[in-house]
Amino acid sequence: MNFSEVFKQSNHLCKVSPDGKYLATCVQYRLVVRDLSTLQILQLYTCLDQVSHMEWSSDSLFILCAMYKRGLVQVWSLEQPDWHCKIDEGSIGLVSSRWSPDGRHILNTTEFHLRITVWSLCTKAVSYIKYPKACQKGIDFSRDGCYMALAERRDCKDYVSIFVCDDWHLLRHFETETQDLAGLEWSPNGCVLAVWDSCLEYKVLLYSLDGRLLSTYCAYEWSLGVKSVSWSPSSQFLAIGSYDEKVRILNHITWKKIIQFEHPATIDNTKAIVYKEVDRRPAVVSDELSLHNITMGSTLFSTQSKYEICPLPVQIPVVKPEPDRANPKIGVSVLAFSSDSRYLATKNGSFQVQSLKWHCSGDSVILLGKDQLCLCYMDTDYEEK
Repeated sequence: MNFSEVFKQSNHLCKVSPDGKYLATCVQYRLVVRDLSTLQILQLYTCLDQVSHMEWSSDSLFILCAMYKRGLVQVWSLEQPDWHCKIDEGSIGLVSSRWSPDGRHILNTTEFHLRITVWSLCTKAVSYIKYPKACQKGIDFSRDGCYMALAERRDCKDYVSIFVCDDWHLLRHFETETQDLAGLEWSPNGCVLAVWDSCLEYKVLLYSLDGRLLSTYCAYEWSLGVKSVSWSPSSQFLAIGSYDEKVRILNHITWKKIIQFEHPATIDNTKAIVYKEVDRRPAVVSDELSLHNITMGSTLFSTQSKYEICPLPVQIPVVKPEPDRANPKIGVSVLAFSSDSRYLATKNGSFQVQSLKWHCSGDSVILLGKDQLCLCYMDTDYEEK
């Protein structure tokens, strides 16, 4: 494995373009675009203030830079470096900015979620959407980019509005049976919209495109409820992660639970293979302790690591949540399906896991690392063994 030189960045703003050809990084108020194969600088742009958010358009032709403190958005073009766009929201402020799926419209959310402003780069037209709700996931686009679902709050009630992304006209508007809507998400095929309530009430609602309620699911009552929701790529399964540290899978025909997974602290399944990271320090010979080796940055004192197979059962390190603090780290917070919808990776709040990601091939092997490091990979050729 080879590593490049270290590049500067600010606010963790470093993103690869959707086509995989470019790398964009922000350093204070500068935007740097590099060729990903050679890492040579292709374009250097200067923004009006320090960049808070940066995002590529879907076709990798434009880059959005948002400066929330000043309520500004600047758009830069890779094909025409001299062209640029500036959007000023004025005194109403700016808390969020994002691209539409077509990469030609920008959606700005103002302070206090008073409205969403849709700016068109092609026609310079402006559209306004009122009453957006400030919640965990209040806006979602269908996979084909044709529709946008928006959570709204008006008259102390929750609503969902479905807009057509071509001209942003309202297609459907309906009230949801939620006390405090927390999020919504389209199924990959765009036929069903999943809506879930806040953590104070366990409720998941399934709506059709025309606003009909297809089904309601509730696993239990009088306890903290839904924490995460994720569709499988095939749209056949809906995974629900809960605060009780369990994952429930619903099917797309009857919308009933077909299976439930728990997160035991001890792994004793004979089919599971657990790899544990172990530090390994190289032996130091006295002849190697020279001033030259030390000053030249030798790896003489560097720590290497390897992975060893742990005998079963294995006790997974668990961090006990502090109940007297807000937002305790309990429950299933991350759900990730493999590309073929055969496997599901989860992150439980009490486990020392930072992130979960699947390779496009869908393979997996679980590597438990030290200091809250976890690498996931699974060899499906041996799943039967």
